[in-house]
Amino acid sequence: MSKIAIIGATGRAGSQLLEEALRRGHSVTAIARDTAKVGQREGVISRNVDVLDANALQAAVAGHDVVISAAPFATIPAGAVIGPVKNAGVKRLLVVGGAGSLLLPDGTRVIDSKGFPEAYKAEASAGALFLENLRQEKDLDWTFVSPSAEFVEGERTGKFRIGQDDLLVSSEGRSWITFADYAIAMLDEVESPKHSRQRFTVGY
Repeated sequence: MSKIAIIGATGRAGSQLLEEALRRGHSVTAIARDTAKVGQREGVISRNVDVLDANALQAAVAGHDVVISAAPFATIPAGAVIGPVKNAGVKRLLVVGGAGSLLLPDGTRVIDSKGFPEAYKAEASAGALFLENLRQEKDLDWTFVSPSAEFVEGERTGKFRIGQDDLLVSSEGRSWITFADYAIAMLDEVESPKHSRQRFTVGY
C-alpha cells in the first residue's frame, strides 16, 4: 500500500484516479481547491488547497510516497507543481498529461496538425511545456502519462494498449481512452514502475 497524494482529485481524471487507488487499497490524500465533492471516504484525507499556494501545496504532499498531478496546465504552470513536490521531499511525481505533444506518423506533433481545435491550443501548449520542464528535471523520478486524442467518460474495461511518444489509433481509426481505463494504466505505473523519467501514452 502506498500513500498517494492526488492534485486535482475532484476533476474528471482525478476522481477516477482516486477511485482506482482506493479500489487497490492505497491511502489517498485528495487535494483540490474545494474537496466537498469527495465527501467522507474511508482511506481518504481531503485537503482544500490552492495549488498556486506553494507553501500550502508543499505541506499537503509532504510524507507521501507518490504525487499524481491531474491539475490543468493552462492555469497551473509546471513549477507550481514540481517545486513544492521536490521541496516536500517526495521523490515520485506522475502527471496526467495531454495528447497534444504526442507524435503523428509523419513525426509532427498532434498540436501542430491542421485542424487542431483552437479552443484546446492553450491547454495543449502548456501541457507540452510541462513535459519539457520534466525532461530537464534532474532530481524527481517523474512519469508523464498522455491519454489518447479523445479523453472521455466510459466504462472500465482493463483492455487498452500502451505506447511511448506516438499517438495510438484504434483499428477503426479512432484515438481514445476512458478516464476509468486511463486510471488503471496510471495506478499500474504507481505500483510497478516501467516508465521512470519517461512519457508514455494509453489508448485502445
